[in-house]
Amino acid sequence: MRTRRALAWSAGVLGAAVTGTAVSLVSRGAREAVPGGSVPGAMTPGESDSARRSTVAADDGVPLSVREVEPADGGRAELTVVLVHGYSLDSRCWRFQRAGLPGSTDPRVRLVLYDQRSHGRSGRSARANSTIEQLGRDLDAVLRATTSDDPVVLVGHSMGGMAIMALAEQRPELFRERVRGVALLGTSAGEVGASGLPRPWLSKHNPITRTLGLLAGWQPGLVERARRTGAQMPRSVVRGLAFGDREVSAELVELTDSMIAGTTVETVTDFLDTLGSHDRRAALAGLRSCEVLVLGGDSDRLIPFAHSEAIAAELPEAELVRVEGAGHMVILERAELVTARLGDLVRRAVRRTRAADSAEKVSGS
Repeated sequence: MRTRRALAWSAGVLGAAVTGTAVSLVSRGAREAVPGGSVPGAMTPGESDSARRSTVAADDGVPLSVREVEPADGGRAELTVVLVHGYSLDSRCWRFQRAGLPGSTDPRVRLVLYDQRSHGRSGRSARANSTIEQLGRDLDAVLRATTSDDPVVLVGHSMGGMAIMALAEQRPELFRERVRGVALLGTSAGEVGASGLPRPWLSKHNPITRTLGLLAGWQPGLVERARRTGAQMPRSVVRGLAFGDREVSAELVELTDSMIAGTTVETVTDFLDTLGSHDRRAALAGLRSCEVLVLGGDSDRLIPFAHSEAIAAELPEAELVRVEGAGHMVILERAELVTARLGDLVRRAVRRTRAADSAEKVSGS
């Protein structure tokens, strides 16, 4: 019974109601209209259209949609912050951090945001490349294209944090030389199915996800139409699973619902297996040369706070922040706190950069 309930829960949020016709797990009537539309990557209140847009090609050719935001006062940035979103979301999830971080003047920072492959405005990935390993390479491609040799802080939420771990596994020297700070928000280094997301759901062998994947590949239009018209989650389900506070604003629930609904059934099923097999605990050692923030909500039903504690146990110098009452979408639900903690991380990272520059000048004199 517990497993059945857990499957129903995860099907709700993770699958964006993954569920075309098998969607009796979380059905509702015709989809309610979302103010401003639900086009992936659309602007939301608080965002500026001053961001520079570009497309970066991944190593397998998938186009990644990228935005760059310069410091609000037009000054020169000391550091670049790269924001990496999670599963079934897109870069709109960073709306508050995007609005707040560029306003810093000491230090000044620029932002890079991008949509992960098969999410938002980025191109569709082949199923074989819908892996966390590939997401690490995608992040590397974005860094190469947008940051030159600048010092960077990497910020990842949920699957975005896993992508950062994959990059640390692939290019450990980058974290010694250029990555000055890392923030891991509501994420896991492994054993996701041990608590939170049920292990049976995170498998391509699950008959529900296998059937949905086959059906989506055979008749994607049919599945998406069924999903949009008769199988979307009630917003109360999104609120209950993605947020810890039942009184969270309807606007944030609508934004989350919109991002989830903008993720195709194929994308949802393609990434499930890599989430289930993700284990990069060994890669965490590569972050020890960086300033690290580990933050999670203690009411996160999808990736419980125990995962943040496990990460921090491997990184004894990291700052561990437990956000009381917050759920998986802590970056929206406790946006002011998260943005403030990221600002603190950036300041520590800049101090580290300045110290390294001073040491280099002394050694070169």
